[in-house]
Parts: sequence; C-alpha cells; structure tokens
Amino acid sequence: MNQNFLSQEEIDALLGSSSVDEEESQLSETEKDIIGEVGNISMSTAATTLSSILNKKVLITTPRVSWIPFEQIIKECDIPKVVAHIKYKEGLKGINLLMMDVTDATIIADLMMGGDGTNKKDVLSELELSAVAEAMNQMIGSASTSMATMLGRDVDILPPDVSLWANELDFDITEISKENYMCKIAFDLNVEGLIQSQIMQIFTKETVNEISTLLMGDTMVTSSIEQSPHSLGEQEYIEEIPSIEKAEEVSTEKISVQKPAFPPLTKPSEERKAPRNLDLIMDVPLELSVVLGKTRKTIKEVLSFGNGSIIELNKLTDEPLEIYVNGKLIAQGEVVVINENFGIRITNILSKEQRVKNLK
Repeated sequence: MNQNFLSQEEIDALLGSSSVDEEESQLSETEKDIIGEVGNISMSTAATTLSSILNKKVLITTPRVSWIPFEQIIKECDIPKVVAHIKYKEGLKGINLLMMDVTDATIIADLMMGGDGTNKKDVLSELELSAVAEAMNQMIGSASTSMATMLGRDVDILPPDVSLWANELDFDITEISKENYMCKIAFDLNVEGLIQSQIMQIFTKETVNEISTLLMGDTMVTSSIEQSPHSLGEQEYIEEIPSIEKAEEVSTEKISVQKPAFPPLTKPSEERKAPRNLDLIMDVPLELSVVLGKTRKTIKEVLSFGNGSIIELNKLTDEPLEIYVNGKLIAQGEVVVINENFGIRITNILSKEQRVKNLK
C-alpha cells in the first residue's frame, strides 16, 4: 500500500500560512495586552473628543489586537478609506495610522457642518475632507496626551497628514513596506445610532517595541523593589534583625501622656478689625474685556464669510454690554467715544451674590 506524504510547503499552502520569520510572525501575549491597553485608553480619550465635537454620544468597544503583514491589512480594508498618517516628533519612534470608512467620514462631516448626520454618501468633497481632517487631528492630539500620561514622558506629534485612499495604489507610505508586520488595533465605533462601523489604529513594530519596553521597564523596577529579603546579600539580611529588636525595645519605653492646656475662650472685641493685605496684590495685572455680543455658527457658515459679510449677534442695540475681569462677569456698561477711541462707561456693577454665582 502506497502512502503519500505532504511536504512542509504543501502543508503551509493548505493552512494558508507563509514562510515568515518566527520573530515577525508572533507577538507575545504580554505585548498584546500592553499595546491593547494603550490603544484602549488613548482611543477612549479620542472618542470623548469626537463626542464633544459632534455633540453626540460616541462609544468604542474593547480593542482587538492582531500582528499581521501590512499587505493583509490593505486587502481586508473596505476601500475607500480616510487615513490619518501620524509621525512622532518627540517621545516615541515610528509612525501611527488611524483609518476610518468614507461613509462614516461623510456623516461626521455632515454633523460638523450643521447637519443631522443623515446625509450619508460614498464620496467626500474637499470641504468635507477638511472637516474630517480637523476632527481626526483633535482626536489624535488628545490620544497622544493620554499616551504621554501613561508612558510618563512627553509625546509630541507632527501635524497629521489626512488623505483619501481610494484604491490599493494609494496605500503607499515611504516608511512601511507591504511585507512589514504591523500591529492592528480594531475597535467597533458607535455614534448614537448614526454610525455603526469599525475604526483602526495601526502601529509600526518600532513603536510597539518602544511602548512595551517603557511600560514593562516600570514593571521590572517595581518587582525588583518588592524582592524577598533572601535576595539580599547574607550580611545585609543579618543586619536587619537587630534593627527590628531595637524597634521593639523602643516601643516598651514608658511615654508621658497628659491633657492639652487651652487658653480660656473670650468673646472677640467688636472694635477689632481684620487685617487688610490688599496692598500685597495691588500690582497684580488683570485682563479686562468687554463683550459686544455672541453667536454660534457652523463650519460651513464660517467658511462662507467674506468681505462685507454681516454677523448678527444675540444683543439688542439698547442692551448693556458685559464687562469681564479674567473671564468673570463683574459689571455692565455702554460704549462711549473718547478722543476717537472707544471706551466703556460702567452703568451697573454686579452685587457680591451675583459675582459669586458667576464664579461657579
């Protein structure tokens, strides 16, 4: 009876594996946990920032970490994508990519430009791409800040390069070869029923190694401090025992305990005045500003402004203007002209109670 054996190459082909270096094809469970936690915290901060921008509730799920070739990431992507390419200026090495579906980006752009988020499209205009780029810029900035807190060092990034990847030919980054292994962190993104999709954060191996080294370094220092006394030299360990005995001897000494003596309480004299130390702060400069009026505009409306545009404020012509000191409302007044310069005449100073309410 003849038996046919499969070669290793044939086995690899059946299993869909490729001949790659063992070091590149694997990411330790510890490294997965570390980079997953870093991605989770940083993207949670980014989601909070996005929620503030859109004025909508934004939720992300637990991250899913994988270590795969960049070429496989590209093949698994639903093209087109809006991609933010982030380079680190200080604190970390390597690069970081943030990917978002175009349909999701159109909803975000619509919300930022005053819409209700129902204008879902498959194509982004230049204006919409600029709006999404600003949102991603703020998300990445807040994520870098939270990462700096975790790593205990300053993390500064260059302005992100946000572009539209319409096909596989657009996936061309100088620092990354398609054969390079990348750390992909995928999250499910939910924006108050308007978006139910996936957002990806991708780190290079250089960045993953540095983050893992920094965080695992802290763990190693902590565990070395918590070592058993037996890890000390024999002489050092023996010398610790007399010090404990001395502490017990000290604790057996008699301690004198007595009640505290307080002076008798007397009614304060009505004539006594509290000392005034205002002279100490008389030279402190304060910023005084006068607000003519306020209004809210969408990005679309602001971008449409030109010479001669009129902006309607929320103030009537006969209403008093607001006077602020260091950003706190203290008085009201009216505009006057003094020697061809504008001035403000105070017509009403807020009471102490009103000023206290404004400080909250």
